[in-house]
Amino acid sequence: MQRYFLEHQHQDGDQVTLNAATTHHWVVVLRAVVGDTAEFVDAKAHLFHGELLTADTTAATIRLQAVPTPAVELPAAITIACGLPKQEKAEWITQKATEMGVAHVIFYGADWSVAKWQGNKVAKKLARLTKVAHGAAEQSHRLRRPDVTYAPTLQAVLQSAYDHSVMAYEESAKQGEHSALKTALQAVTPGQTVLAIFGPEGGISPAEVTLAQTAGATLVGLGPRILRTETAPLYFLTAASVLWELQ
Repeated sequence: MQRYFLEHQHQDGDQVTLNAATTHHWVVVLRAVVGDTAEFVDAKAHLFHGELLTADTTAATIRLQAVPTPAVELPAAITIACGLPKQEKAEWITQKATEMGVAHVIFYGADWSVAKWQGNKVAKKLARLTKVAHGAAEQSHRLRRPDVTYAPTLQAVLQSAYDHSVMAYEESAKQGEHSALKTALQAVTPGQTVLAIFGPEGGISPAEVTLAQTAGATLVGLGPRILRTETAPLYFLTAASVLWELQ
């Protein structure tokens, strides 16, 4: 069943007027007609079935029926901080990380980032990435849509507090370290927050490693192979899911 997100909190029996984007997708693209039903998630992550009451190409009204809300979110909130990648990789990371349960995606200007986000283009890029995240959250039947933000430096990322923080560091993998990631993830308890830091294509600078360690981050390897900048965050999210959800 198609899923959409609502901007406000609702309760059983509410009648809601859908926004133009949702109306267009459901009524125009998917050709929904009066009497059809889709899933809707409100601002408090409550799940409803919404019956289409009225519809035209610009506006639609639904009646909500509360249904049991399944546990589909990761038990701990993961933020991934990714050094600015080249070309369209930011969209790919955002989409796939959303499907895998991320709570927050930060793209930061790393010391060795080739890509640069000019000040006057940041808002436009974030708007596009937020749209990608919202679409992926609907497709993967999430209950929450992740935030997508930008930080000019890693130091700016580290200003926020997290219960646990790690940095994926390829030198750890080269040196044969293979248990720090598992140990770090197993230390996380439900409801806690986790920051995972990843470098751009050029890697993480020594200054950034020192900065992260000073802030309390643990250096972890991601297996014996060197992963691309767009693959590493997904490896981390997969490992978290296996350890937290598939026991």
